[in-house]
Amino acid sequence: MRRPVLDRLDPRARPLVDALTRAFPDLGGAVTDAAEARRILAAAPASRKVPPAVGAVVDRTVPGPPGAPEIPVRLYVPDQDRHPAEPRPTVVFFHGGGYTLCGLDSHDATARALAARSGAVVVSVAYRLAPEHRFPAAVDDAYAALCWAAEESPALGGDPGAIVTAGDSSGGGLAAAVSLRARDEGGPAIASQVLLYPLLDAAQDTRSYRENAHGYFLTAAHLRWFWRQYLGADGRGAHPHASPLRAPDLRGLPPAYVLTAGCDPLRDEGLAYAARLRAAGRRVTTAHCPRMFHGFLGFPELLPDAVRALAGAAEAIESTGGGRKNSGGSGGGAG
Repeated sequence: MRRPVLDRLDPRARPLVDALTRAFPDLGGAVTDAAEARRILAAAPASRKVPPAVGAVVDRTVPGPPGAPEIPVRLYVPDQDRHPAEPRPTVVFFHGGGYTLCGLDSHDATARALAARSGAVVVSVAYRLAPEHRFPAAVDDAYAALCWAAEESPALGGDPGAIVTAGDSSGGGLAAAVSLRARDEGGPAIASQVLLYPLLDAAQDTRSYRENAHGYFLTAAHLRWFWRQYLGADGRGAHPHASPLRAPDLRGLPPAYVLTAGCDPLRDEGLAYAARLRAAGRRVTTAHCPRMFHGFLGFPELLPDAVRALAGAAEAIESTGGGRKNSGGSGGGAG
């Protein structure tokens, strides 16, 4: 197991990173097939953690893009006793996994935590995965699910003026991409976006890609493999819906909460996107955890930084309400 010479990781996180590294498929090395990688992950022992309690969980499908199948989603309704106020924000959440792995079950705890902490309705979306369905299939599914959630928000107890796009890693990239689409295609109106160590640029040429290329669970080699699965041979990585950081104009986008981790190859693209949103006149709250790794949000029972980051994301969601608190303006954030 290759570790960096100067380990910048929080000592509490190092045992987790080493265990994850042993368990995670050697993508592009010993494991080259996405289906095999999914089988390896599915065979991993189930977590014994007690998931955060919510009022109700409902699995269903919603209409997909024209000519595409329906999209599985999982609805999380907060506990009415803890969060009695309605209408409430509606969060459309996209899971990570490099556009290739994971799904509703792998991100159940994160979606539950956001619903339980914020009092929002969370719609977790199982978009089509690569390489079977390459770009822009995931973006098309994500946008279709967003349109459904916005239309159905009142029936879900939500405020149609408080729609939030959210996601981690590649899901954060989808949350940013559908915000661009909604701006450019006439809606639906999005009040805020919550981007959790987002994947935003296919260029893979930042300093953090070099500094965190190995030794911190997610590697630069993993990310190269994920992008190959997602984009295929013909590329199109420069398209703004694949690489939102490359969008020529970020004006008119929703305010954002952007979380980054210091020991993550994706660190610099998240920081750059937050800076560009601010330069475009949008309010941005940033949270930076310098000694954390990509994926640390999954371990709030072990990592205080994960607890604080989830609380920050939930606060950003809870404060969303028809643009009353988060509309426009430039702003800074605490990191």
